[in-house]
Amino acid sequence: MDVDGLIDEIIRLKEERNAIIMAHNYQLPEIQDIADFLGDSLELARKAVNVDAEVIVFAGVDFMAETAKILNPEKTVLLPTRRATCAMANMLKPEHIIEAKKRYPDAPVVLYVNSSAECKALADVTVTSANAAKIVGKLDSDVVIFGPDNNLAHYVAKRTGKTIIPIPEGGHCYVHRRFTLEDVERARKLYPNAKLMVHPECNPEVQEAADLIVSTGGMIRRAPEWNEWVVFTEREMVYRLSKLYPDIKFHPAREDATCIGMKAITLNHIYESLRDMKYEVEVPKEIAEKARKAIERMLEMS
Repeated sequence: MDVDGLIDEIIRLKEERNAIIMAHNYQLPEIQDIADFLGDSLELARKAVNVDAEVIVFAGVDFMAETAKILNPEKTVLLPTRRATCAMANMLKPEHIIEAKKRYPDAPVVLYVNSSAECKALADVTVTSANAAKIVGKLDSDVVIFGPDNNLAHYVAKRTGKTIIPIPEGGHCYVHRRFTLEDVERARKLYPNAKLMVHPECNPEVQEAADLIVSTGGMIRRAPEWNEWVVFTEREMVYRLSKLYPDIKFHPAREDATCIGMKAITLNHIYESLRDMKYEVEVPKEIAEKARKAIERMLEMS
């Protein structure tokens, strides 16, 4: 089946199944183009609460589909391929949280949404890169257990002045850790009129050298402030920004900044997912109920 035929079939099956396609900003361009809703983790979490459709096809990675299921237990949530997983989320295990709580019994557990439902069930509140500093700043405690991204933990510590206990040691996103100061220097030379927008999952020294440190949602909101940007996050964000603002120049900081988990999903996977109603996301009820409290607290606080 050619691309046009696939798209026609996806549209037909969506209507037949009363389905909606939600996609993350890092998805392939052709997936972004067919999505009913496109956004960052926070936007997708908020949207998931108010979905009218009976079926949610989640073009993102597994923890995002789990979050949608936790917020919509009565709906069918489909992850188009089981290969769509997040390496960083998989670094954090429940044991890391339990051990940290033993050492810091009074510290709240704040987890990045890039974590499993099992881990979220042990959290006091979840956060995204867009609201992490704001939410941690609102907590009563001056000591906070934070996982799994150590670079986001650095970003939060700097903005809140609180003692952040990062778990696990060395937790990171391999895409964002790829960016270096050499990339910053090269970008400044190649695009002397451009400003640098950097995701807070990047290494601290790259954050410090940036003109703007923001989530992908923040990149969309702040892009109109300048006419040319070098974008330090997953490469496909440039496609999203360029479509939204065709008169602004956007350059990827690295062409090889690609997330394997996000790129695992193809148009054919979306089609097969709708055709065969696969792969259905299930979260055990007890875990889902605990995790939902942490997610809902985030939505309330942000």
